[in-house]
Amino acid sequence: MSHRVAVELSKAYRLLNHGPTVLVSSAYDGAVNVMAAAWSMPLDFSPPKVAVVIDRNTWTRRLVEGSGEFALNVPSRELAQQTLAVGSRSGREVNKFDEYGITAFSAEKIGAPLINGCLGWLECRVIPEPHIQERYDLFLAEVIAAWADPAAFVEGHWSFDEGSPRSIHYIAGGNFFETGEAFDVKK
Repeated sequence: MSHRVAVELSKAYRLLNHGPTVLVSSAYDGAVNVMAAAWSMPLDFSPPKVAVVIDRNTWTRRLVEGSGEFALNVPSRELAQQTLAVGSRSGREVNKFDEYGITAFSAEKIGAPLINGCLGWLECRVIPEPHIQERYDLFLAEVIAAWADPAAFVEGHWSFDEGSPRSIHYIAGGNFFETGEAFDVKK
């Protein structure tokens, strides 16, 4: 039997919660916002779909519900400070772009901005699922455009060459790690 220790159920999510942290950007009715989200994941290949948790109390939630779209931006270590900051304040209180020096550029297919300095960008259109949105704060979306920094993502794969920028992963309490060293397993 493997050695093991009990994990508090309130902390159990941390056993799985080390996918890349994303910045969710949104826009609606003249307002823009960005928030950090550690809980996002791909759902399907064709058409590509994603899921992300957007709490009902966030300003982003209002903008996403109003517009029916959002962008997932994959930050690197260079944006870790801003990532933590935008996850700690509400867009109702402050313009996060101005407050934290975040710059953005226009998406091609949606109104939400794309965040400069990220490694990847997914433009997403919400697939309406009112029950799961209301009950679980879970939003499903189709990815309608995707972009990547060629220094980080080459020929459909993350680059693990030395010096390549890496995605960051939030593990609570202000702690992040970068994606580590790649290794192959031979069949």
